[in-house]
Amino acid sequence: MQSICKAIAWILAVAIVVLSVVPASERPTTGFSHNMEHLAVYLATGLTFAIGYRDRLVVVAGAFLLFCGLIEVVQFWVPGRHARLSDFIVDVVGADIGVAIVAVAKWILPRQFER
Repeated sequence: MQSICKAIAWILAVAIVVLSVVPASERPTTGFSHNMEHLAVYLATGLTFAIGYRDRLVVVAGAFLLFCGLIEVVQFWVPGRHARLSDFIVDVVGADIGVAIVAVAKWILPRQFER
């Protein structure tokens, strides 16, 4: 399960990068609000990274702070894209909610997370 989550996590991270650097007109939409799309994809990514790297939750949470910041900064140079503080906040909150879910699960169900 841990190896599968690591693979899924990295696929999601690459997808976030790709979807963040393509022009906005080429980015697919789900029909949900912009913030809900961000929250959902970052929560899923944070959750899968946290499961995959469950012994490094603080590092994972901190890495998302950097990752989300870099994604927004890169968008300054992408035509038609905009770096937004609100996106950064939603992205970090979503990712770290995913990490927090795993942290709480480890605390409540420690036997499930033993190797």
